[in-house]
Amino acid sequence: MESMLNKLKSTVTKVTADMTSAVMGNPVTREFEVGRHIASGGPGMSWRIYNGTKKSTKQEVAVFVFDKKVIDRYQKFEKDQIIDSLKKGVQQLTRLRHPRLLTVQHPLEESRDCLAFCTEPVFASLANVLGQWDNLPSPVPTDIKEYKLYDVETKYGLLQVSEGLSFLHSGVKMVHGNLCAENIILNKSGAWKIMGFDFSISSSNPSDAEPKYVCKEWDPNLSPLCLPNPEYVAPEYILSISCDVASDMYSLGVLIHAMFNEGKPVFKVNKQDIFKSFSRQLDQLSHLSPGVLSQIPEEVRDHVKMLLNVTSNLRPDADQMTKIPFFDDVGAMTLQYFDSLFQRDNLQKSQFYRGLPKVLPKLPKRVVIYRILPALTSEFVNPDMVPFVLPNVLLIAEECTKEEYVRLVLPDLTPVFKQQEPVQILLIFLQKMDLLLTKTPPEDIKNSVLPMVYRAVEAPSTQIQVRVNSLVCLGKILEYLDKWFVIDEILPFLQQIPSKEPAVLMGILGIYKCTFTHKKLGIPKEHLAGKSLPHLVSLSIDNNLNLNQFNSFMAVIKEMLNRMEAEHKTKLEQLHIMQEQQRSLNITNHMNQSEETKNTPSPATQVRNIDEIFGGSSGSAGSAGVNGKESGSSSAVSQPSRVSLTLEEKQRLAKEQEQAAKLRSQQPLAPQSIKPATTTPQAKDLTSSLMNTMTSVNNLSLNSGTRTIPMQGGTISSTFPAGPTMGGMGTMGISNGFNSPMGFQTGGMGMGMRPAAPGLYGGMATTTSTPNFNALTQNQNQSHPSKPTDMSALDSLFTSSKPKVSMNQMAPKPAPGAIAPSPWLSQFGTGQPSQTAPMQATPMGMTGVQGGFGMQANPFFNPQNFSQPVASSTMNTGMIKQSASVNNDLKDLFG
Repeated sequence: MESMLNKLKSTVTKVTADMTSAVMGNPVTREFEVGRHIASGGPGMSWRIYNGTKKSTKQEVAVFVFDKKVIDRYQKFEKDQIIDSLKKGVQQLTRLRHPRLLTVQHPLEESRDCLAFCTEPVFASLANVLGQWDNLPSPVPTDIKEYKLYDVETKYGLLQVSEGLSFLHSGVKMVHGNLCAENIILNKSGAWKIMGFDFSISSSNPSDAEPKYVCKEWDPNLSPLCLPNPEYVAPEYILSISCDVASDMYSLGVLIHAMFNEGKPVFKVNKQDIFKSFSRQLDQLSHLSPGVLSQIPEEVRDHVKMLLNVTSNLRPDADQMTKIPFFDDVGAMTLQYFDSLFQRDNLQKSQFYRGLPKVLPKLPKRVVIYRILPALTSEFVNPDMVPFVLPNVLLIAEECTKEEYVRLVLPDLTPVFKQQEPVQILLIFLQKMDLLLTKTPPEDIKNSVLPMVYRAVEAPSTQIQVRVNSLVCLGKILEYLDKWFVIDEILPFLQQIPSKEPAVLMGILGIYKCTFTHKKLGIPKEHLAGKSLPHLVSLSIDNNLNLNQFNSFMAVIKEMLNRMEAEHKTKLEQLHIMQEQQRSLNITNHMNQSEETKNTPSPATQVRNIDEIFGGSSGSAGSAGVNGKESGSSSAVSQPSRVSLTLEEKQRLAKEQEQAAKLRSQQPLAPQSIKPATTTPQAKDLTSSLMNTMTSVNNLSLNSGTRTIPMQGGTISSTFPAGPTMGGMGTMGISNGFNSPMGFQTGGMGMGMRPAAPGLYGGMATTTSTPNFNALTQNQNQSHPSKPTDMSALDSLFTSSKPKVSMNQMAPKPAPGAIAPSPWLSQFGTGQPSQTAPMQATPMGMTGVQGGFGMQANPFFNPQNFSQPVASSTMNTGMIKQSASVNNDLKDLFG
């Protein structure tokens, strides 16, 4: 045990001696006390970080020290290069001022043994947190060794780095050149700050011109401290000696990868053969494996892939990265708001502090204590903000241990105990008296808490009691006031009361409830919806109310809503009934209009229909389209020298680039030889076949005879009359004006037969949908010339294009024994003599025939007439009675 203590003592003594010898003589020690070694960072982890305090003000600082003994092994000119590079980085950082850059409290000082400068208080570098412990004291401090970043810290930290890069690229016109984990510092509050400007490149163009950056060629013979970290450098920096702001964005992509992969960069670089290593890395980036980014959260994975793109102009810029959805996190946005509080006025701050108690439980304790609590206690210097800040501070104190409360909270609360104005401060302390008595040490209770209680008892807080008593008195006299006076004077007065004490709020609620429930008074639903409910809802969510008081507010609000709903619903129902009655009257009036008026389109409708047919309303649109096309072609010729792409355009181009790379990587398609067929079929003479078919159609006989009707599942043979009949099938002679009369058979069929397919009306057989010319050829070659040709396959060629009309509309049922040729049939050709068809099945009424000549005439079915019975006399005669109205009906149907 003694040996271990002696070893520990010698180690501490050696470290202290090294630190003392290193800093001793440096001008920094004149103004600052240097404490213990806490961290390391900067290029190559070369800077040791010590805590310290300013002697004059006792302000806490961090002291960065570079010990020149580290470079004793180098030659003099190499030492000078390293020192000059480190000096440049600190001097550049000192000139720049931004919340996302490390703040320098004292500029760089050089002595014979070291370089030193002072900054804001620091916890560690990001590299230390990620497990890189070079140049740290031994043993590694426990707070660094056990430090784990929360998700909200990672998200907000990366957002801070993106904002810092946006400032450098847009505001300063500068490329950082060495963005990596070792050049990002976590200050004592946990904020991420950028340092390490040793290799920064400023624009060589004037400030008003397009930025231009010139980088140096990579010299592998230089010391590593004189070169950027190659694992974070963009490929174009090494291979093409070029850089841009997009080069920093590549480094940001590597940094995000390291954050989610235990500090490891995307690729390991062989520093001995840097050019070959980067050529291989370039090929890997062009075909990036999905497994490389598997540990990165899905909502930012695509953006990281774009940051690592080989084509630099497809990488998102820093400003675009700050707006990605990955950073839309409640915790990150809360921390961002705290960092910009100095820009807010008191009203904005008060609204933010009122909603803060809902967010605090969702944040990690370390973030609340070290990031949010200092920002809240800094507001104690503003008395107007104390009533809004104090509840949040006490809420954090409840989650602290007694030691944390004494060390972090009580020192800032002690001055607030003495404040008497505004009076809400004393009320808040009295409500949290159990917390103060439990965690405050006895000595502080005696010196701070008890005097505060005495001042609260003696405080002139009667104004609160006066307000409450006034509201109680007003509630008691409500029933003696007129309704209009209460609605117009009392209720508007309640909305003007500024006090938010719970007693006052409950008094306001009581007056609303009395007015609402009183039989003589009451509140109209219009006033409820427009004024009363909005006022009560806003009061109900006040942070000063407890659970029971909130429930009282909600009970009254729900009761008001229910009554308002019932009254308005009743009104709407009555209105709906009246509208329905009026609509019924309107429908009755519209039914009396003539059919011609309904079907006659208005001129405006006709013009609109013509416009819809030709695809436009005027010719100007077309001419505009032509002009637009011409202007587009001309604009394509003159392109700007530099185009700023949006994030969506970059994403689309990156995907197209990736798809093109995949296509290039595929094997080319080789043509395959196809062996020709051994035999070549003889081409069929379609013209001769068609001419033969049409000749056979023109030579068909109109004589009746027996024929076989093809049916699904079998055939039915029947004898039909050649002339038109009501109960059977027949043919009609039609003259087309050029050839001999051509006959075709109607598509009707007697009822009672098995239907050819399901879904037909009444089990009727229908015409086929495709013409079958083979049937004509077969009938032409039959050996029986007297047998009529089966023309049913041609039925689909004569499909009607007009609505189907029943024969009942064309002619009345013929009287028994009436034998007269139909004038309707005589228009198309001469009918054949009537014959009686010996059909036993139920007959079917024929449908009308479309007017026209040749192939355009076609009989069609009307499903509505399938169920109508036909008189037996009509079935026996098979003739249609001549009627004077037939010609008029045909004129109406076919014009």
